Amino acid sequence: MAAAATLSAPDAAKLSQLKSAVSGLGQISESEKNGFINLVSRYLSGEAQHVDWSKIQTPTDEIVVPYDSLAPTPQDPAATKSLLDKLVVLKLNGEVRNGMTFLDLIVIQIENLNTKYGCNVPLLLMNSFNTHDDTLKIVEKYANSNIDIHTFNQSQYPRLVVEDFTPLPCKGQTGKDGWYPPGHGDVFASLMNSGKLDALLSQGKEYVFAANSDNLGAIVDLKILNHLMTNKNEYCMEVTPKTLADVKGGTLISYEGKVQLLEIAQVPDEHVNEFKSIEKFKIFNTNNLWVNLKAIKRLVEAQALKMEIIPNPKEVDGIKVLQLETAAGAAIKFFDNAIGINVPRSRFLPVKATSDLLLVQSDLYTLVDGFVERNKARTNPSNPSIELGPEFKKVGNFLSRFKSIPSIIELDSLKVSGDVWFGTGITLKVTIAAKPGVKLEIPDGVVLENKEIHGPEDL
Repeated sequence: MAAAATLSAPDAAKLSQLKSAVSGLGQISESEKNGFINLVSRYLSGEAQHVDWSKIQTPTDEIVVPYDSLAPTPQDPAATKSLLDKLVVLKLNGEVRNGMTFLDLIVIQIENLNTKYGCNVPLLLMNSFNTHDDTLKIVEKYANSNIDIHTFNQSQYPRLVVEDFTPLPCKGQTGKDGWYPPGHGDVFASLMNSGKLDALLSQGKEYVFAANSDNLGAIVDLKILNHLMTNKNEYCMEVTPKTLADVKGGTLISYEGKVQLLEIAQVPDEHVNEFKSIEKFKIFNTNNLWVNLKAIKRLVEAQALKMEIIPNPKEVDGIKVLQLETAAGAAIKFFDNAIGINVPRSRFLPVKATSDLLLVQSDLYTLVDGFVERNKARTNPSNPSIELGPEFKKVGNFLSRFKSIPSIIELDSLKVSGDVWFGTGITLKVTIAAKPGVKLEIPDGVVLENKEIHGPEDL
């Protein structure tokens, strides 16, 4: 197993005892055991990356390249095909529109690319042990499609019992609750350990475009791919301008001559407000990442990807446990010639809550060839601010409370709370808050504008 970092005598004893316990866990591979012990060893050594605030510099346009400055993509279809044949799309694994899942949309997008240019862009899906079986069922649907779909699992690590630093599965918790996937920073090692990385390199693939599957704006962009190929950038993070909703998002900085991701957890308390300011830190990480495959292989083999460790405390059946995780964006500082590209906001359209679902299912967006496009009739460049109460939190409840999704083209903000039900053909331009104990039904075809609705008398 991996060598331990410099540890105090009690921590070295802890790690030795943990190694012994982990070696007996038959559910995971040797590479997973090694990766886990390595992570715990780094955690115990206190190898935290302390940021010296005085050394932080704002990145120049050479390091965070403005999207508008990228060269146009080649007009020659053969040159475009040659670019795309070196690309792999990887999604870090709902319903979106008309009963389609995120995966359906992604498949349609890549199928259209492959058909249009006669290229072969494969789709890789990184699953956790929790999502693996469900994903395989969906993938079966596409057995005859014009796209190669590959799945691989990210690592499975045992949860650590805080009290005595033993793996939770050794306490009799042999089900799924004993384990966790160690964050999407694990994508690089898992690509390598699964054999997928070597297979892709042998097929002449050079870059992977990795993004969260719930970001509907994360589509293949030829201008970005062309720029990376031309300039031999090993790593590119797409960033976009911050709004007040994004103040906690990680940002790119120049630090000791390298580009680096700065997360809010690394910021000293006295500088948190400065970090959240839109004036100084103007951009945030979308988690759309473009990475050179040969560089991944080189760095994983050298065990050089020592990303910041994110401790994530949890409780399972009353037992306090710890999960140690990493994030893929933090790897940027280990790659040569790494850059950010400041992309339009349209490339960041995550669907993480039913309020996001309302946006993408509404007339604010249309679906064309699997691509979600914003309605040009919306003159305000910002999306409406939408806040739905707990009654709308679950997708099933959300869908049952709308007979059809209202028109929100001219909406600025919407806050809905209480027992509210929507009819069909509604146009929203409003605060809707049902009084406690009152069921409020918005009738079909109504236009609600610039008013607060608390009961039927306000309609």
